Amino acid sequence: MEFKLPDIGEGVHEGEITKWLVQAGQQIQADQPMVEVMTDKATVEIPSPVSGTVAEIVFKEGQTVEVGKVILRIDEAGKAKAAPAPAAAAPAPAKESPAPRAAAPAPSAPAQGASKSAHRVATEANEPPEVEPDIPFNVLATPATRKLARDLKIDLGGVSGSGPNGRVTKDDVQLAFEGQQAAAPRSSHPAPAQPKSALGGSSPSTLPVPANRTPVVTRGAIERIPLKGIRKKIAESMAHSKRTAAHFTYVEEVDMTLVAQMRKAANKEAESRGVKLTFLPFVIKALIPCLKEFPFLNSSLEDDKQEIVLKGDYNIGIAVDTPNGLIVPVIKNADAKGIWELAAEISELSEKARSGKLALDDMKGGTFTITNAGSIGGVFATPVINHPEVAILGVNAIRKRPVVVDDEIVIRDMMFLSISVDHRVVDGADAARFMNRIVYFLNEPSRLVFA
Repeated sequence: MEFKLPDIGEGVHEGEITKWLVQAGQQIQADQPMVEVMTDKATVEIPSPVSGTVAEIVFKEGQTVEVGKVILRIDEAGKAKAAPAPAAAAPAPAKESPAPRAAAPAPSAPAQGASKSAHRVATEANEPPEVEPDIPFNVLATPATRKLARDLKIDLGGVSGSGPNGRVTKDDVQLAFEGQQAAAPRSSHPAPAQPKSALGGSSPSTLPVPANRTPVVTRGAIERIPLKGIRKKIAESMAHSKRTAAHFTYVEEVDMTLVAQMRKAANKEAESRGVKLTFLPFVIKALIPCLKEFPFLNSSLEDDKQEIVLKGDYNIGIAVDTPNGLIVPVIKNADAKGIWELAAEISELSEKARSGKLALDDMKGGTFTITNAGSIGGVFATPVINHPEVAILGVNAIRKRPVVVDDEIVIRDMMFLSISVDHRVVDGADAARFMNRIVYFLNEPSRLVFA
C-alpha cells in the first residue's frame, strides 16, 4: 500500500519529516510508530495502519511534504505480490509486397544535416522535463513561481511570502528581483584612473587614510544554529499571524483571592485524586460563559473566503512550554467538563507535550487559546494570536498587593489578564466587555454555579 501524509491540522498543508523510525526492508506491525512529522507547533508520531514490510521510503529526513503525498510504501502482510503477467507474443510482421523495393538514394549533405536536426529535435522532445531542484524544498511556491525565480536567479529561501500560509508568489519574486536591481551599481563604466603625483604614486588627496578605530576582538565562541524543526514552524506561524491578523491587546486586573482560597481548600481532595490543581481550570470555567455571551471571540477568520466562522464547540488550546518550544494541545468540549476533569486533562496533555507524545488529534480543532506565563512571572504580556483563531488570553502572575476594598486598604491576590484580539473581527469595546465578564466570574467564583 502507498501511505500518504495525513491531514495534520486545520490550515496545515505540509509537514517536515524530522525522523524515520523504520527503514526499508523492516517488518512493522499495525499501530507501530513509523515516522515523526513536525507540524505547525509540534512533532507527532504517525503509526502504521497495517502490518507488513517497509518496501520504500520516499522522502528523506528534513524534507517538507505536502499533505496527501506518498511518503512510504508498505507490502502488507498476508497479501501475496501479484506475479508479473507473461509477455505477450510479438505480433507477426506485416507481409510486404513481393515487389523489390528500390534502394533510396543517399541524402545530400544538406538533407543529412536536416535529418540530424530533426532527429535532435525529436530526441529533445522525448526527454523528460527538467527536474526542479529540491532546494529550498521547504518554501511554499508554485512551479511557475519557482521557474520565474530560476530565470531571474532569485533565491526563494530569502524571499518573504505574501500569499496564504506564507506562500511565495510571482509578485514576491518580482519585487525581490527589482530590489536586487536597485542595489546593483547603476553605472557600468570603468572607474576613472586615479591622478598620479609627480613621484608616480597616487596623489596625496587619494592616499588611503588609516582609520583610528579599535579593532573588534571576538572574545567568545560564536555558534550558528539552523532555524529548523519546531522552532522554524513557530517562527513561521507567529510571523504569519502578525502579518495577517490586526492585533490589539487589552489588559484588565482581577482579584483572585477567593479563587486562591477555594484552590487551597481543595488541595487534600486533589491529592486523593492524584491531580495537580492549578489556577488554569478556574480560568477555563470562567471563560466558557463569556465565550457563549460573546460568540465572535470563539470564531476564526478564513482569509481566502473572507468569512467569519462562529464555532459551536468550545475547544480551549493550552500553550505549553516544552524543551522543543511552545506547543498548543487542545482540551475538547471544555464546556462539558468540571474542575477535576479539566485539571486532569491539563496535566495529561502538558506531560504528553513535553515528552513529544501528543497525537494528531490532541492539537486539532482549537477555537480559543490560553497562554499561561504566570508560573514563570511577569506583570502582563501581549501574546500573539494562534491564527486562524481571533483571540488569545494571557494569564499572568498572581501577586499579593495592597488594594482598596470598601474604602479600606487590604492585601489581596491580584492578577492581570491580557487578551490579544484580531481587530478585523472584534472591536475594542467588545473585547473590554468580554474581559469585564471574566473578571466578574473570577472575583466571585461562586457565580459560576449559576452561569
